[in-house]
Amino acid sequence: MSEMNDMDFGPLKDLIGVWKGKDGVDVAPEPDGAETNPYFETITYSAVGGVTNAESQNLAAVHYRQVVQRKSDGEVFHDETGYWMWDREAQTVMHSLVIPRAVCVLAGGIYAGEKDADGRTIMKVGAKIDDNSWKIIQSPFMQENASTTEFRQEVVVGNGKLSYSETTMVDIYGKMFEHTDQNELVLL
Repeated sequence: MSEMNDMDFGPLKDLIGVWKGKDGVDVAPEPDGAETNPYFETITYSAVGGVTNAESQNLAAVHYRQVVQRKSDGEVFHDETGYWMWDREAQTVMHSLVIPRAVCVLAGGIYAGEKDADGRTIMKVGAKIDDNSWKIIQSPFMQENASTTEFRQEVVVGNGKLSYSETTMVDIYGKMFEHTDQNELVLL
């Protein structure tokens, strides 16, 4: 790992810190349709530093933990951990995540310096179950009963604000379901 002071975190630099959001909306599958869950959450991003792979790829890495609670009862219904990584040479942003449902995702995308009207960084990543580069891995049970087939995420960060929207395509209850989550958070 290299010195943090010398590390180029690229588009990830504004993620680092503790974020809180209170206006999240989760639309999840149910046997008879969809369930909408308003939520609040905390996401903590911590700088890991530099990682070198095979003595030739240099990544800047940020670890995170996301804890999501239902507004209705305060119950934690989503707990996720993972890493965001930046490969400056390849201009690639990567997001690896794990949820305690025996599902892992490695999503990626090219970052071309995209900004919104407020100058905030826009990062887009995706993965598909049959993609050779950006993959979804899940347990045999999940493959047979609630298979995640695609994951797409957009994160917009800067000026003390972070917003995200994500879509997870899930083959569940005999149909394909578009499971969505979105929220806007502020830096503490």
